[in-house]
Amino acid sequence: MPETLNLFEMPDDQLVFNGVDADTGDYLFAPMPLSELAGRIRGEGPQRDRQQRELSARHTRELAHRAVAFGRNPEDLESVGWALLTAEGTDREVPAALEPLRNLRRSQAGDLYRELTVEPGESAEEFYRRLGLAPGPADPRTMPYYLLLVGSPEQIPFSLQYQLDVSYAVGRVHFDTPEEYASYAATVVAAEGAAASSALPKRPRIHLFGTRHPGDASTALSAARLIEPLGAELGTDDPATELTADVGEGATKSRLYDLLVGGSAPELLFTATHGLGGSGAVDGRRETQGSLVCQEWPGPLKRQGGVRAEHYLAGADIPGDRPVVPRVVFSFSCYGAGTPAVTDFEGSEPEPAPAGDSPFVARLPQRLLGNPAGGALAFVGHVDRAWSSSFLWGGVKPQIVAMTSALEALHGRWRIGHALEYLNSRAAEISTLLTEKQTRIRNAGLLVDDRELTGLWMAYHDARNYVLLGDPAVRCLRAEDSAEDT
Repeated sequence: MPETLNLFEMPDDQLVFNGVDADTGDYLFAPMPLSELAGRIRGEGPQRDRQQRELSARHTRELAHRAVAFGRNPEDLESVGWALLTAEGTDREVPAALEPLRNLRRSQAGDLYRELTVEPGESAEEFYRRLGLAPGPADPRTMPYYLLLVGSPEQIPFSLQYQLDVSYAVGRVHFDTPEEYASYAATVVAAEGAAASSALPKRPRIHLFGTRHPGDASTALSAARLIEPLGAELGTDDPATELTADVGEGATKSRLYDLLVGGSAPELLFTATHGLGGSGAVDGRRETQGSLVCQEWPGPLKRQGGVRAEHYLAGADIPGDRPVVPRVVFSFSCYGAGTPAVTDFEGSEPEPAPAGDSPFVARLPQRLLGNPAGGALAFVGHVDRAWSSSFLWGGVKPQIVAMTSALEALHGRWRIGHALEYLNSRAAEISTLLTEKQTRIRNAGLLVDDRELTGLWMAYHDARNYVLLGDPAVRCLRAEDSAEDT
């Protein structure tokens, strides 16, 4: 590859941020001294983040990538169950619109089908206590393993989704209209309810899409240390694996559009790009925040003013009269899945977030999943900023086994919530390392380099903030390839 390692390395005393500002065309956040963030992390105790402690405990219990109780089969809904979680006060039209999906899961999960309510402002601890649950592996006799949250992150916070995802397979759907919920339910039912085939269906085609902008260290990293290694790992001699890719010049907006709704669309699409951000009014940002910046953006050296519409693919670009072809879209980008009210990277924020903002699910995955002509089954993306710690360790060494394993599991038709346990296990291990460092700093005065400490801290939050939008029990299947549920 043409880039040198020093292009990828963070300056010795600076923290460099990802994401592109829609208004200026510049990076979303200016660099800040590492010492500022490191000082705050050294002062943190493990009480600050309950989920960090529970993830550490999960890793200590050596639950590997399965959080469900021993003897239960995560691929069999009759064994592990399925539940719909709605916020108290949810419009009755929403669960009514999801009735076909509810009926399908009820028939598959049997006695382990549940419908539950999340009370306003309820924490995961309070939710568990109300249901008589305790932290630990999912016991489907008490609460099913597969949980579909229905509602906005104002109604059911992202923090609760992260917490439940420690031991359960959790997804979320949130749309603006009952019609979009109905469209999503119809998509899932069609994918699973088509005539069963006696022959083994064709494996999903995988496509990797990654930009590489001139003079841009972030996409140089993701192209060379994420997309290319993923291609090498997934591109085996297995004749059942069909892998294609666009990296750099070919990763244009028109190409991404074609991959989503055109004739060359794959069943499983993985993207690595900048996510679009901005500091404008929240209503405007909801339409574009998390949009995927494509190769047309000239990069930080040649930018001229704000990012133009031809530089990125947004929810508004997805037509409502053409079906979305990929069954699953996995996106590495800032704000790809959503934006919190307050950043989870508190202390790394050069400037405070605008007051009065509300959290929201990104518009692009909403349009992909709720498409009236037929949508995707699931979208995996990041809430808040995404970092190179998703795929690097120790600064420059690629560590992609969690992502590779998740993609291979999806390619093998695992249920997506089960497949994503590989990412949860990575978060659990990193949280163990971070908790140990923080404890030794506080109790024994351990001296830890700023770069090492901030790297661990960012890697933990980065790994935790990957979320699933869609039903966690879906598989990466085309409707015409559906087989009977197992």
